[in-house]
Amino acid sequence: MFDVTTKTIEWAGKELKLETGKIARQADGAVMVSYGDSSVFTAVTAAKTMKPEIDFFPMSVYYVEKAYAAGKIPGGFFKREGRPTEKETLVSRLIDRPLRPLFLPQFRNETQVICTVMSTDGVNDTDIPALIGASAALTISGMPFLGPIGAARVGMIDGAFVLNPTLEQMETSILDLVVAGTREGVLMVESEASELDEDTMLDAVMFGWKGFQPVIDMIIDFAEDCAKEPWDLPELGYDADTLKAEVAKIAADDFKKAYAEKDKSKRQNLLSEIRKRTVDTVSADDAYTTSSVSGACKKLEASIVRGDILETGNRIDGRDTKTVRSIMSEVGVLPRVHGSALFTRGETQAIVATTLGTGQDEQIIDDLNGEYRQNFMLHYNFPPYSVGEAGRFGFTGRREIGHGKLAWRAIHPMLPSKEEFPYTIRAVSEITESNGSSSMATVCGTSLSLMDAGVPLKKPVAGIAMGLIKEDEKFAVLSDILGDEDHLGDMDFKVAGTKEGITSLQMDIKITSITEEIMKIALGQARDGRNHILDEMAKAIDTSRTGVSDFAPQITSITIPKDKIRDVIGSGGSVIREIIEVTGAKIDIDDDGSVSVAAVDAESAQKAVDWIKDIIAEPEVGTIYHGKVVRIVDFGAFVNIMGKTDGLVHISEIADRRIEKVSDEIEEGQMVYTKCIGIDRRGKIKLSMRVVNQENGEELESAEGEVQEEREAS
Repeated sequence: MFDVTTKTIEWAGKELKLETGKIARQADGAVMVSYGDSSVFTAVTAAKTMKPEIDFFPMSVYYVEKAYAAGKIPGGFFKREGRPTEKETLVSRLIDRPLRPLFLPQFRNETQVICTVMSTDGVNDTDIPALIGASAALTISGMPFLGPIGAARVGMIDGAFVLNPTLEQMETSILDLVVAGTREGVLMVESEASELDEDTMLDAVMFGWKGFQPVIDMIIDFAEDCAKEPWDLPELGYDADTLKAEVAKIAADDFKKAYAEKDKSKRQNLLSEIRKRTVDTVSADDAYTTSSVSGACKKLEASIVRGDILETGNRIDGRDTKTVRSIMSEVGVLPRVHGSALFTRGETQAIVATTLGTGQDEQIIDDLNGEYRQNFMLHYNFPPYSVGEAGRFGFTGRREIGHGKLAWRAIHPMLPSKEEFPYTIRAVSEITESNGSSSMATVCGTSLSLMDAGVPLKKPVAGIAMGLIKEDEKFAVLSDILGDEDHLGDMDFKVAGTKEGITSLQMDIKITSITEEIMKIALGQARDGRNHILDEMAKAIDTSRTGVSDFAPQITSITIPKDKIRDVIGSGGSVIREIIEVTGAKIDIDDDGSVSVAAVDAESAQKAVDWIKDIIAEPEVGTIYHGKVVRIVDFGAFVNIMGKTDGLVHISEIADRRIEKVSDEIEEGQMVYTKCIGIDRRGKIKLSMRVVNQENGEELESAEGEVQEEREAS
C-alpha cells in the first residue's frame, strides 16, 4: 500500500533518518526526520499557479511544537496548543532564511512549509532536524528549489568544537552557533558566544559547514529514489530584455539622480514618484503587467546602486565602504525610569528603557524540555512612524521577535550572574528612526541603558551590520549598511560584541552562498567598526553606575537554613504574607535558602529582613532579650523574645523576693528585660527577670547597651 523510501546515516554520533511515502501523501513533499528519538515531520505544498500581479515570493514557514511530543498536556483552560511561542517563531525564521534565496526568481507561487515536532527525547534539540526536513521535503517536491541545504549546530566545550551538542552539553558550551548552507558555501549563521575572536568564530562556521556535508549527500541520494518530476515554470509572456531596455530608457537617469540624494525621506519620495511614473507608462502597453514593470524597476535600481559601489567605491550617502555613520549617545533621558539611553547612528535611532524587578517578575517559560525561568528580557518595537509611514500598529510580528532575540543574544553573555545582581531585568527598545540595522542600534542602546540603570555589565557591547555587493568575482564589503543597501545587496551580516570578542553573529545571504574569504574580510571590517562605535558610546557612559536608581526596588539578599524555610513561609504562606503586607516588601525564597527582599525604600526592606532574621534566630543561653509580656499565668509569664519565639519567666525568676501574684509585678503588653538561663530537651526556653533586675543594675545597663548596639547595627 505504501511506497516508502528511507535513508539513514550516522551523523555526529547519532542516527539521522529520512522517510517519505507513508504520511501526508497528498502534499507536494513530506518527510519524517528522526535524530536520536526526536522526530520532526515536514510537509511542503505550493499553489499550482502564480497569483496575478504579485512581485514577491509568498513563502510562509511554520515550526510547531506539539505538547504530546514530550508526553505533556498543554496548560490553560482549553488544553490545546495556542499561539506560537517565542521559540517556535524564532525557529520558523531560522528555517525560512536559508531556504528563500534558493528558489528561482520567476517562481512566485504561494508556498507553505510546515514542520511539526512529533517526538522529542529531551537530548537533541529539534530545530536542526526541522531545517533538514524542510530541505529534504522541498528537494523531492519538484518545485524549482536550488537545494538541498544542510544545517548543523556547533558548540565549544573545553576549547574544542562539538558538532550537534546535546542540550546537556550546551549548558557548559561557550558557543551556540547554527549554520546552514549548500555544497558551495554558507547561507545562514545564527549564534551567541562568550567573547570569541573573529578567527575562532570563522573556524566554527566552517566546522559546521563541513560537518553537514554528509547530510547534503544523504538528501541528494534520498531524492534520487523518490523525487517528483520538476515543475514547469510559467512563461513570462514577454521578452525580458526588451522590457529592461524600455524601463532603462525611461527611468535610468532619474533613478541615478534620486540615489544621489543623501536624505532618506527625500530619496524615497523621489524613487516612489519615478517608479509610479515608469509603471504607468510602460504597463500602458498591454504586453506588460504592472508587476513585471515593477520588477524591472527594482532590477534597474539594483544595477545602478551596485554598479556605482563596485566601480567607484562610493555609496548612496557618499561614504566609502568602511566608514560608520555619525553617532550620538545619551543616557538618563527618561527621568523616572530605572535606566534609559538614546542611541542615534545616522538616520537610525533607538530609545531603550531598562526596568529592574524582583524574582517575582521573572518570565516563566514552559517548552517541550520543561519549565524554566528567565531573568533577562529584551523587547524590540518597530512602530511605522520610524520609517515615515502610517501602518499597522500594536502587533508583535516575527521580525520584532527575531530582532529582539538577536540583541538579547548579544547582551546576555555580558550580564552579571543572579548571585551578583539579584534583579530581574527588562529592556525595551523603541525604534524611533530606521535606515539600516535597527537591531544593532538596539544592542548599543541596551548596553548604554543597562549601564545607566546600574546593571554591572562585564563590558559594554556594540553591534554593526555589514553588507555585500557581489558580481561574479568582484565584490565589496560595506560597513554600517543603509536600508537601501540591505534591500539591494547580497548579504546582511550582523556582528555584536565587546572590544575583546564577539558575543553574537547573524548572517543571511541572498545569493546561493559566499566564500570563507568574504566572511573573513567582513568579520575584520566589522571588528574595526564595532570598536569605533564602542569608543563613541563611551563618551556618554563607559562603565555601569555604582548603584541602582532611587526609583528601582532596593534588594537585600540573605541566606537562611533550609530547615527554616517552612517557618518563614508559615502554614499556607501565612507568615510570609503577613511580612509582605506589614512591610510592603517583595520576598522571594529559593529552595536552597536564598532569600531576596525588595522594597522601594531601604527602611521597608530592612524591616522585612529583621523580621525574617527574628524568625530564624535561635535563642542562646546567657543572652539578654528585650521582649513583650504576651501571657500571664499563675506560675509565671510568657515573654516574646524574638519573632514567634516565647519563653517562660517562672514566678520565682521575676524578682529577688517572694511574690504572691504575678500580675502584681507585671502586666500583659509590658516590655521587660529577660535573660535566657536554660533550654530544656523539648526546646522550652527558661527566662529570668531577676538576674537583670539586681539592685546594682549592672546587668540591666549591659542589656540596654546590647539592645542599643543591635539597633545601630541594623
